[in-house]
Amino acid sequence: MRALISVSDKTGVVEFAQALCELGFQVVSTGGTYTRLADNGIEVTSISEITGFPECLDGRVKTLHPAVHGGILAMRDKPDHMKQIDDLNIEAIDVVAINLYPFKETIEKPGVSLEEAIENIDIGGPAMLRSAAKNYKDVVALCDPADYPAVINELKETGGLSQDTKFMLAQKVFQHTAAYDAIIALYLWRQTAAVAPDKLTLTFEKLQDLRYGENPHQRAVYYKDVGAWRGSLANAVQIHGKELSFNNINDTNAAVETLKEFDEPTVVAIKHATPCGVGSGFDILAAYKKAYDCDPTSIFGGIVAANRPIDAGMAAEISKIYIEIVIAPEFTQEALDVLTKKQNIRLLTLEGITDSREKQIDMKKTRGGLLLQEYDDQIFNESELTVVTDRIPTEREMQDMVFAMKVAKHVKSNAIVLAKDGMTVGVGPGQVNRIWAVRNAIRQSNFDLKASVLASDAYFPFDDCVEAAAEAGVTAIIQPGGSKNDGDSIKKANELGIAMVFTGMRHFRH
Repeated sequence: MRALISVSDKTGVVEFAQALCELGFQVVSTGGTYTRLADNGIEVTSISEITGFPECLDGRVKTLHPAVHGGILAMRDKPDHMKQIDDLNIEAIDVVAINLYPFKETIEKPGVSLEEAIENIDIGGPAMLRSAAKNYKDVVALCDPADYPAVINELKETGGLSQDTKFMLAQKVFQHTAAYDAIIALYLWRQTAAVAPDKLTLTFEKLQDLRYGENPHQRAVYYKDVGAWRGSLANAVQIHGKELSFNNINDTNAAVETLKEFDEPTVVAIKHATPCGVGSGFDILAAYKKAYDCDPTSIFGGIVAANRPIDAGMAAEISKIYIEIVIAPEFTQEALDVLTKKQNIRLLTLEGITDSREKQIDMKKTRGGLLLQEYDDQIFNESELTVVTDRIPTEREMQDMVFAMKVAKHVKSNAIVLAKDGMTVGVGPGQVNRIWAVRNAIRQSNFDLKASVLASDAYFPFDDCVEAAAEAGVTAIIQPGGSKNDGDSIKKANELGIAMVFTGMRHFRH
């Protein structure tokens, strides 16, 4: 019996090879694996002795040879197959243990070059694994060191592996090689992303099984995008509290994505994936108080995200109410001493919580299809900002309008956000017409809206939105513009003394 072992991840390989030798297998190996086994006293044969051909091209070619693939692919129950390999002096290979060049780990390194990434594309490894998996009835195909102990145990107990075990291992191989190729294809595409590919294959790694989905009768799983960048929620570390649910994860992601718009100390409160309060301040406690004050009712049972470490002062304020999740770059020990007294709160840390990466892909699943688009990573182009009214906004109004538009971008459309002094003072999300969104934002506000500003994710179809805003005390409006009735809204704003700015950039969020 013969086993071919060639691994980049050498976890457990010495023990595995030793056990195979004790079971009577001849172990064949390549390159670094051969050296590791030989250095540990394992009797091992070089692949070059099998092929009669030296490894060449810096190791790029070593196993792509009939003596290897013939030994793997020969079907033992076909006499002509066995006669052919016998005539060619090819010995059957019964176990193939391969794991691949670390392409994913390579591209995750900061500053990796395209050339380095390409050098870590494995060619021979996937070919051998796929060959072994295709011929699973006769060959054991292993791609995961975690499977070594079970395979050795079954070989010791029964002298071989069952068809069920070999089929399971073959399935795992094809999932593994498919994911490997998908990572490569996606990485290379992302180098330009000029044109969407005709065929798109995505790959994700399972992080955990969830208790259920949006509702208890729905099963659910949480997967991580392979290559998820620093600052992605999938890289967060939970340091306290019970397991996250489907809705917890979705809502927390909304909080983190909103938070990424801000550089100054900012806190985002989320309820049902919608911002219910956002505040920026001179420190994180001041920011939290602003976010809380926007809507003290909705924040109850919600998600709180902060872009600065949570200190004892903020922790003391949070502990006064029921909050599901708090996520931040870190927590001081004093903050943890306060918050961990609450058993049901979940605490998460996320390094690089405000980091973004260019060329992100936004996907929405439809039944039987997938919508793909570039991520909406802009607020507006300053060169396209246009004051369209007679009155020019003050510096304070302009700052608040930019703040409000950053939030409106993350509110379900039709979206209206009212802001004043670096905090939201009213949010009108997800209405089927814009005037309802304006009225809801006004009606739900706990504040005197005099001298507040209004941001709209899309244009005003009629001037009724301007009129309603003015009646509430709004003095400045920012919106994309682009309606055939823009003139009516501008005229109404001039009549009411409101400053209005057009951005030329819409932010629908459906």
